[in-house]
Amino acid sequence: MPSHKIVRSTLLSLAVFAGSSLLSLGSSSQFGEETASAEPSRVTAPAVSAAPAAPAAEPIPAVPASAKDGRRGAEPAPYRLFPAQLGRGADAVKSRPAAYGPVSRAALEATAAAERKAAAEGTSRVPLLAGNQVLAFYGKPNAPSMGILGEYPKEKLSPLLEGYAKLYDAANGALGVVPAFYLIFGTCWPEGEIGLLSRSVVESYIAFAAERGWLVFLDHQIGKYGVEDSVRSMLPYLKYPNVHLAIDPEWRTLRPMQEIGSITAAELNESQRIVDEYLRENGLPGIRMLVVHQFTPSMIRDSAKVRAGFDRVVLVHTADGFGPPALKRNTYASNARSATMPVKGFKLFFESKVEGAGWDKPLMRPEEVISLDPMPLVVMYQ
Repeated sequence: MPSHKIVRSTLLSLAVFAGSSLLSLGSSSQFGEETASAEPSRVTAPAVSAAPAAPAAEPIPAVPASAKDGRRGAEPAPYRLFPAQLGRGADAVKSRPAAYGPVSRAALEATAAAERKAAAEGTSRVPLLAGNQVLAFYGKPNAPSMGILGEYPKEKLSPLLEGYAKLYDAANGALGVVPAFYLIFGTCWPEGEIGLLSRSVVESYIAFAAERGWLVFLDHQIGKYGVEDSVRSMLPYLKYPNVHLAIDPEWRTLRPMQEIGSITAAELNESQRIVDEYLRENGLPGIRMLVVHQFTPSMIRDSAKVRAGFDRVVLVHTADGFGPPALKRNTYASNARSATMPVKGFKLFFESKVEGAGWDKPLMRPEEVISLDPMPLVVMYQ
């Protein structure tokens, strides 16, 4: 098994540090990603080997058979961030085996059933991100101009993602690393219209990730629609225990690529409440992450009023924007001053030759990312 499939149970203490003022650029171009003239981006990083219903929790959709872990005695635990027997506290997490491998459909169903029972009994309080860092590849399937995830089919992307996870596992000390797919679920088009990924595409990534113990993030760009409607459109996928959500205020606009959008603290708080309530009302297991992107102060208005204390939601405040390392550090330092959002994330951009796209020059090394204060617990590459 890859060395990054290791879970450490030490809880990471989160601290927020002051930083310098914000200077950053926006995201890369995303229009025309499905046209013949769009030139796919080139990775130059180091080479490495509708309104939702209220469904009950369901097992992960069927996936093709894959190679099984040949080790003896390895527990088939599917979700490293959703351990069973959570009512027993941190000791229950420490007692679990160190390495989790691929799992069978029967194991997925059994674990989901046990976690639904724990949730119904009020004992499910997941130590999300305990001892782990998330390493994600970002983009839209079949859209090369919108990130590395769209450049390759997931089967070919898998070894590259695992390779980057190994780099972070080697750099981050005692932490483990959990790989993830970060899908642009709702894409903002001109005039603020939104195009959604099909259910079949989304579920194919969810299944592929779940089979490997990975996570999936669904990111909505909002466009001309309300934040609440955008979040609610993703709620049905929370029936899969490895799914987490994200919203990107940059694209909350009628003029994408011409102006930078924004949301309010009240809208962000309401988004968390909606997710928290949906999990409870539908007996769904685990705590879920809700990621919010920011690279200018105006993207989250009244940010001091953001609340991050919902029991079933971990709010992840992610520094977005491309540019040289000094610029990106300034962006991150500015975000770090938002003490109401203590869990931080960081986004990096591979080199792209798509017209209008920007990227990081040079790309920060894993060791440089790890050295940011506070250390980002969710790291993503576009």
